[in-house]
Amino acid sequence: MNLTLESTVLRRRRTVEAGSLVSRGGGVVCTLLFLTGAIGMPAGLEDAPAIRMACLGGLALMALGMVLGALNLRRPGGRHYDVISTLLVGADTLSIAVIVAGIQATGQTTWPVLVLAILTAALRKQLTGALAAWVVNNGVLALVGAALPPGTLATAVLLHLLVAMLAGTQARAYGRQVAELDAARRQLQHQATHDALTGLPNRQHLQTHADALTGEALAVLLLDLDGFKAVNDTQGHAAGDQLLRVVADRLRTSLRDTDLAARIGGDEFMVVLSGARADEANALAARLRAAVRHPIDLGGATPVTVGVSIGVATRPAGDTTTLESLSLLADAEMYREKAHVRSRTGI
Repeated sequence: MNLTLESTVLRRRRTVEAGSLVSRGGGVVCTLLFLTGAIGMPAGLEDAPAIRMACLGGLALMALGMVLGALNLRRPGGRHYDVISTLLVGADTLSIAVIVAGIQATGQTTWPVLVLAILTAALRKQLTGALAAWVVNNGVLALVGAALPPGTLATAVLLHLLVAMLAGTQARAYGRQVAELDAARRQLQHQATHDALTGLPNRQHLQTHADALTGEALAVLLLDLDGFKAVNDTQGHAAGDQLLRVVADRLRTSLRDTDLAARIGGDEFMVVLSGARADEANALAARLRAAVRHPIDLGGATPVTVGVSIGVATRPAGDTTTLESLSLLADAEMYREKAHVRSRTGI
């Protein structure tokens, strides 16, 4: 919102990625300490090949996760964020599953750690991710079922399902709240920077746009409709509002993607052209005059035709003339044109 409020979604993504990197880093440290026997390694199992292979496999997957997580943290709004996030769910789930399976196969109780895979998957992919992690966990439990105490397998499967449902539904509800809040903020930003009637940017937005073009060649066109008051007086304000909307649409379709048209009040509009020379600005002004003068159907017996007076002001690259100063120059040109039209037509 310029008013620039940072997107809630982006902020949440950064938080998830930063937290995941810290957690993954902690997992790497704990696994290395476990491998060296510094923590948790039962006596006599230091050289157990199953444990060593499981831990090394888990470390490799966590290292992959660190790289992917760093990419997502760096570009939380990137177009590949969701794909990478899905890969991270797989890498995190498998890294936990591999380590747990290797250690559980030796008779050591590690299956409760599988809950971590469900929680991390729910954080990223909500209920779908949590249930996917639960399915993977079931595969791990099936592989090491012989090493589990009697009755533990069913308990573990049901317990993990309960965790998956709770974590997944809560993550989905939170995700929906974040999306709704972000949509509300975008709507407020649009309302703060756009004209409610025509949908065009307002003066504030135009100023921000022009500030970003400081030092570049710039052209400003100031437009004032000729005959608008007559339409308002004879056909009513609803017809006048519809006329302004039609004119706004014609301005939009006549501009380049890099240009910006704004309604600055009443029946006045302003167009800012980046990198435009005087001849280009004058050529656009001629096209806009023709576009605006095209008859407009307002639902009456006959279409309405209005004219437009346009003033043009330009600055070359490297010039520091402000938008306000260019606007004053364009305003003077616009009134000279309007006076000429009145003297010629008597209107």
